[in-house]
Amino acid sequence: MSPRVMAQLAMVMNLDKCIGCHTCSVTCKQTWTNRAGVEYAWFNNVETRPGQGYPRGHEDQDRWRGGWEVDAKGRLRLRAGGRVRKLLGIFANPLMPSIQDYYEPWTYDYENLTRAPLGDDVPVAPPRSLISGEPMAIRWSANWDDNLGGDPSEDPILRKVGDQVKLEFEQAFMFYLPRICEHCLNPSCVASCPSGALYKREEDGIVLVDQDRCRGWRMCVTGCPYKKIYFNHRTGKAEKCTFCYPRIEVGLPTVCSETCVGRLRYLGVMLYDADRVGEVASIADDKELYEAQLSLFVDPDDPAVAASGLPDDWIEAARRSPVHDLIMRYRIALPLHPEYRTLPMVWYVPPLSPVVDALAGSGYDGEDADNLFAAVEALRIPVEYLAELFTAGDPVPVTAALRRLAAMRSYMRAVNLGEEPELPHSGLSAEDIHDMYRLLALARYDERYVIPTAYSNTPGAVEEIGCSLDYDGGPGMAGPFGEGSGRPVPVSIESFHGLKQRQTGEETTRDRVNLLNWDGRGKPAGLFPPKKGEAS
Repeated sequence: MSPRVMAQLAMVMNLDKCIGCHTCSVTCKQTWTNRAGVEYAWFNNVETRPGQGYPRGHEDQDRWRGGWEVDAKGRLRLRAGGRVRKLLGIFANPLMPSIQDYYEPWTYDYENLTRAPLGDDVPVAPPRSLISGEPMAIRWSANWDDNLGGDPSEDPILRKVGDQVKLEFEQAFMFYLPRICEHCLNPSCVASCPSGALYKREEDGIVLVDQDRCRGWRMCVTGCPYKKIYFNHRTGKAEKCTFCYPRIEVGLPTVCSETCVGRLRYLGVMLYDADRVGEVASIADDKELYEAQLSLFVDPDDPAVAASGLPDDWIEAARRSPVHDLIMRYRIALPLHPEYRTLPMVWYVPPLSPVVDALAGSGYDGEDADNLFAAVEALRIPVEYLAELFTAGDPVPVTAALRRLAAMRSYMRAVNLGEEPELPHSGLSAEDIHDMYRLLALARYDERYVIPTAYSNTPGAVEEIGCSLDYDGGPGMAGPFGEGSGRPVPVSIESFHGLKQRQTGEETTRDRVNLLNWDGRGKPAGLFPPKKGEAS
């Protein structure tokens, strides 16, 4: 039986390059949630690991009951319960983080600085709640654990490997984990929604919320094990990461990818057999889910793909997909919490960097292949911790991915020094290592983001549809981006086609300068007005 091939836009993040600058979070916030009602919502956030995450403790599914589980008969069911349980608790859902688990958003009473009466003490700007307007004490935020500034011992993952990890300050390990909605192949949020407001787009797999159908039951918040759905208390609707689909439809990357300082994000198309999603998600052993999801993906060169009905440009994009190479060819990208059985489609390259510093500090050559291979098992970031994040506790795929990264590092170091490189036993050929090095270190913009345009229209004439969040005060493309931003309604808003032309085209206009594409050399044309006598 031939597979029912469908396309899914996916993302891979290279954690070895994330510096925790939160630029992705800020730009996403400014684009999508800079308005009243979602002050606490971060569609993209960067967590320090170990740490409690955001909302805190969201990975504790014994408490929040997110995702799927397999019952005694081997059938897949929601951990939070089926229709009967949802009906009984539809007006009072206890399995949901409170505002304190996210954080109560606040501002500062700046007027107190100017209106305070004359006195011996310097006036301050006390914090006030953005929800109630009352004075409040700041006790938590989305970034509270940054750089181990919080209490890592409350990390649900760390509790599973606590006996193997030392948390003394001088031996502490940490890395950064950016998170967005996983846009899963088997989304539990969609299955949890009583009103059918959440849906997965057939053409590209992006999961969205229909604002007209949403009734604010918030069962989707419970159902999502990653807790990436937020409730807007002003509109009474659920909101979530949209994968920046208006940009995606014209071939532009997501805002978080576009503005990433470390260039660690990759976007591309994955093809999968839609008929096997339930079968793969129902596998009994959690540790087999990673390999099972790999078996779900379809080779773009498979003859069955040509007969699948997918447009030719989408099939070609799947063949050039950097995400496919990182996941299937090099096998260095891993899914986040496959044990939730949602089959997530935002994958991660695990971090390797600390092993080099640790080896160099002990007097050994930190880039030598033999030293690197021997030290992978004794990383300062324990393999067991990474395995609990990415492979349901199985250290074998994590160790294999780290060994491939170590092999590339030592091999390319020898090449760059003019030495005779040794090909480590990592399952990669010399060609694979060169290609992987180019993709991870040198890839151009169009190599990191291979995004076909929307295929429901004729090529070159993509009609930009309305945004699902386009309502009064919402961030839709037909109005201002933030209700409380203070900016007037613009006379015209640049279309995403114009944005793409401006950001990727060779011609630039004098009044629009894109410093993101500037190579740092010379003076960008149009940045400064011409001098007298200088040609305009």
